[in-house]
Amino acid sequence: VQLQASGGGLVQPGGSLRLSCAASGSIFSIIRMGWYRQAPGNQRELVASITSGGSTNYADSVKGRFTISRDNAKNTMYLQMNSLKPEDTAVYYCNADLVTTIHEYYDSWGQGTQVTVSS
Repeated sequence: VQLQASGGGLVQPGGSLRLSCAASGSIFSIIRMGWYRQAPGNQRELVASITSGGSTNYADSVKGRFTISRDNAKNTMYLQMNSLKPEDTAVYYCNADLVTTIHEYYDSWGQGTQVTVSS
């Protein structure tokens, strides 16, 4: 099982970015997907998560600015980030709680994508 994150980059304050995370491999079902971030010197923190049924959860710091979504048919998750602030600068990681085709549970992580918000 692999998670491939993409879409990071450099953006000015107030700008937008869209992150994608595609899961591949012997996947039977994805229970929950989430985005985490880690800034230098800080612990990794949850940004947003979404269940297979579409229930979402957001960190207070991103509510109203970020939107998480997923395409179950493509095993892909997205994070639309608007009104970006310098404090959003971090490496963003995608995560998935999933079950494989041989019914094993996996807590899988992607490789991370850098988001830098700076003028």
